[in-house]
Amino acid sequence: MSSHPGAYLFVPANRPERYSKAVEAAAGAVIVDLEDAVAPDQKDVARASLQQWLDPQHPVIVRINAEGSDWFAQDLQLLAHPGVAAVMLPKAEDCAAVDRVAGSGRPVIALIETARGIVQAREIARRTGVSCLALGSIDLQVDLGIGGDQEELHFARSELVLASRLAELRPPIDGVTTAIDDPGQLRRDADLARRFGFGAKLCIHPSQLAVVNAAFAPSADQVAWARQVQDAISRSGGGAVSVDGKMVDRPVLLLARRILERAGAPGDPHPTKGTA
Repeated sequence: MSSHPGAYLFVPANRPERYSKAVEAAAGAVIVDLEDAVAPDQKDVARASLQQWLDPQHPVIVRINAEGSDWFAQDLQLLAHPGVAAVMLPKAEDCAAVDRVAGSGRPVIALIETARGIVQAREIARRTGVSCLALGSIDLQVDLGIGGDQEELHFARSELVLASRLAELRPPIDGVTTAIDDPGQLRRDADLARRFGFGAKLCIHPSQLAVVNAAFAPSADQVAWARQVQDAISRSGGGAVSVDGKMVDRPVLLLARRILERAGAPGDPHPTKGTA
């Protein structure tokens, strides 16, 4: 699994024939979903299928069922398998539940999708073991009675970005776009998330991966600018310099480093804590 993928692909846990195909298609991060994608009477069979398939050679993220559900305890036991790279906790809104899941030793992606989750996001982000926050935009709309996922969710998106930054986590993951056959809408949604400060997006179909990955990857011009900034600062011994007629100082250098990191390009060997 890539350390900073742009697209996270969901695959239903009750469709084991899709597991390997998802891993091959995503080339980033795959989330095998034991929660929303699986009907109650199929939960146990789906978990057994996933357990049999799991392999540390192709680790995946597992979205377990929420605390308080009939399947939570058994899902937690599954996390001991070395083929589980991380765990996504749905309906994350209670720090005690987050701590319990983190006790599995797997990095926790806390899925914020309720009003209480938004209010508790800053505390959740600070819990030991939490690696990232994610926005469950559809469930949040239902919980709040919101009729859209654009400006209607601006506050929620900003809160998750702020909570992540304050806890020195990597940028959060944005919610899904349900329109599978509308790449234009998908690109607009991904661009919006990126502008708000998100670092990735949840996907529900392999056809969405290329568009989302492209949206979150720096352009060639951005990478060239970042290298130019880094080289100019290096030549100046760390002092402020002018690049293309614009003053470049420490904050601009930090931005350049982030761009190079997202592009997978080499950056400063001694990055400042919390800037990635």
